[in-house]
This record gives sequence, C-alpha cells and structure tokens, in this order.
Amino acid sequence: MPARHHILTFHSGVLFVSSAATQQQRHAGRRAESRAEMAPPPHRRALLLLPLVFLLRLAPPRADAWGKEGHIMVCKIAEKYLSEKASAAVQALLPESAGGELSTMCPWADQVRWHYHWASPLHYANTPEVCNFKYSRDCHNSRGEKGMCVVGAINNYTEQLYNYGKKTSYNLTESLMFLAHFVGDVHQPLHVGFAEDEGGNTIVVHWYRRKTNLHHVWDVSIIDTAIKDFYNKSMDTMVEALKMNLTGGWSDDITHWENCKNKRSTCANDYAIESIHYSCNYAYKDVEQDITLGDDYFFTRYPVVEKRLAQAGIRLALILNRIFDGDEADGIPLQVQ
Repeated sequence: MPARHHILTFHSGVLFVSSAATQQQRHAGRRAESRAEMAPPPHRRALLLLPLVFLLRLAPPRADAWGKEGHIMVCKIAEKYLSEKASAAVQALLPESAGGELSTMCPWADQVRWHYHWASPLHYANTPEVCNFKYSRDCHNSRGEKGMCVVGAINNYTEQLYNYGKKTSYNLTESLMFLAHFVGDVHQPLHVGFAEDEGGNTIVVHWYRRKTNLHHVWDVSIIDTAIKDFYNKSMDTMVEALKMNLTGGWSDDITHWENCKNKRSTCANDYAIESIHYSCNYAYKDVEQDITLGDDYFFTRYPVVEKRLAQAGIRLALILNRIFDGDEADGIPLQVQ
C-alpha cells in the first residue's frame, strides 16, 4: 500500500490571542484556586493576529485534541442544530474575527495553550489504568486542585454562560470559545486516557510509514486519512456526510445521545465515562510501543472517531440551546434546514 501523508498538528493560518494574556499567565496560580477562576479577565478584548513563525516557535509539545479539523467539524455540526435564540446569542458573543461562525473559533483554546498555561489541564482528564472515570479521583491538575480537568471546565464555562444578558464579570466570549472546544475534547477518547502514558502521548507508533504517537493518531491521523481517502481531501464533504448520518443511520440514537437529566448543568461526566470506555476497547487495544498501525486499525477505529465527532456536535448544540433558551429548550430537531 502507498505511504499515507502525515498531517502536522500545526496548520497554517493565524492565531487569535487576547491582548491581556500576559497578565493572565502572571496570575495563573491565584486563578486556579476555584472553578470560577478558570475564566480569563472580565473585559472583552480585541483579538490580535500573530505571525505563524512566532506561533510555531512557542507551540507546546503536547498534541492538540482532535486537531484543527476535528474541532471545526464538531462546531459545524453544532451550528446546524442551534435554536434561533442560541444562534443569536452565539453570534452576539463571537469576536468580529470569527466571521459569524462558531466553527472558526473552535480551535482557539489549543492555539492559546502556550499563553494560557493555567488552562492546559482543562483539555483532558488522566485516569489510572482501570478503564473507568471518577470525577472525585480524576478531575484535578498536577497540583491536586479539584475541578481542573476537561469535565470541570465544561461545567464551569456552562455555568458562566448562564450569566448571558446579566451584569457579570465573566468574559463570556472566551467562556463560549472554551466551552465549544472542551466539549470536543471530552469526546476524543484519549483525552480521558491513562495518566501513565499521558493519554497515549508517550506511546510511539507508526501510522503506516510515518512515526508519530498514539494520541496524535486519534487527534489527527485517522481524520486526515479519512478526509483524503473517503472525501476527496475535503473536510466540508466529510462534515456533510456526518450530518447525513445524523438524519439517517444515527437518527434513532440521537435521543440517547442528548439524554441529560441535569438540564441546568451538563452531562460531561457521562461523556468522559464513554471516552475511557472507547480508549480501553479501541484506542489502546492491541497497541504496544513501536507498533505499525495500518488498515486494520484504521477501518476498525474510524467508525468510533466518526461517531464521537457527531456526538460532540449534537451535545454542544444541546448545551448551548439549554443555556440560551432556558425553559423553552427542547431536543435536537433533525428535520432542520
């Protein structure tokens, strides 16, 4: 079989960074003392463009969840299923640089990780090798501060966004962008992986002929291979295929996906439990150091990636609809435009 093309975790483009981010980093330790302090400074700031060379030089070594394409796809799906009120609120909160599209800003939280060091542990949850997730045991940062994991972050930024339309000190623009990103993160199985291997980051593998690590395979390589081989190198075509599955093969599953009894908060804890299940039964299964992963792995794992992207999009829409519709919030209408 011909060699697969390897996509780097970093993609060309621009980075949007808050002009007051340096002050954020300086006070990171104090901010992490409570869940409410996950929020960046209260004022809404102009976003600056940084040259790509500067971005590459300062990029962190840890892999980005889903990669840029995965996060964009999650948010494109979510945008389709937003209610009228939720869509209007999202539009009002987005920075002008987003061009009116939430999906444009969904990779943002990865692009500012080198600057918002305090937010780094909010992208994932590390677990012991017991194939389950327990919030009380697993949701903390390296200093043991509770709530500092992807599940705590989703709950925190959801709660902040309930202040929309009220006088608040929270930066709701960044709350929205963090929430949209972290909902994608919690659905990437290896973002609820094992602490010992950092969610697969230390497991060196070959994706066909390219040397990489297991985490990167799930962030980028599986999606990139699918886009290239199945969708004529078009991410938009893959998104449309996922949307068609939502009204077709997955339509009977949507009610279960959006089932969340706690309408005020989220069911992020349940999503993390799902992810560690997929990590153990698919991501880690039959994988060892220096193994070559090829067609067998791709064709048996791609359906999981596809499903998790779709679930993340549906659930993000559901969370935003509940926040901005209040008591009027309903399920996801699949007969949308």
